[in-house]
Amino acid sequence: MHHGHTNVLGLGDSSTWRLPFLNRYAYMFLAPLLIPVITPLVAVERLRKAELGMALRGLALVSLGLYSHYWLLLNVSGFRSPCSALACMLVTRSLLAHPYLHVNIFQHIGLPMFSRDKKPQRIHMMSLGVLNLPRLPVLDWAFGHSIISCHVEHHLFPRLSDNMCLKVKPVVSQFLHEKQLPYNEDTYLARFWLFLSRYEEFMVQTPPITELVGLQ
Repeated sequence: MHHGHTNVLGLGDSSTWRLPFLNRYAYMFLAPLLIPVITPLVAVERLRKAELGMALRGLALVSLGLYSHYWLLLNVSGFRSPCSALACMLVTRSLLAHPYLHVNIFQHIGLPMFSRDKKPQRIHMMSLGVLNLPRLPVLDWAFGHSIISCHVEHHLFPRLSDNMCLKVKPVVSQFLHEKQLPYNEDTYLARFWLFLSRYEEFMVQTPPITELVGLQ
């Protein structure tokens, strides 16, 4: 849904990341610490809407992953109490929670949004509604090129591997520039300060609808 209807309100608009009841500092600095706790709960909620077989398989894999980590900490890493093992699981899952949240909002929110009945052609939707961040070794290693520096390419070709997204990046960039379409790029810090200064506009208020005249 997100790849097929990028920045279309009510479909793939990243609205699930908005928490308007939080102020900018709580959202940008404190909310990411809750991601390790919220993620399994959101996963279970999503599984309720899936087919029974797929839901059971997903639930089994989630449970297996969490229990395997817990078992390894107790039986291999030398943790002596369940509480210390659970605390370690929480801390390790929180290490990259801040960039995980930030990257997901930086690359779509604040860019043009479209209505369901007047959405543009896919190429315009992806070039206008997706942004690439520069390559950062830690984030590349943790999340992959398709999430960080090749997000435009990832949205155009969702099934491409990280390696292939990196290979087609110069081709996509050249194509969009030749067609006089935007190829959005910005730095992590620039987007961070932009969101901090315009938090109410981006994360609380209803985003304005962009209509492209003459492109369809």
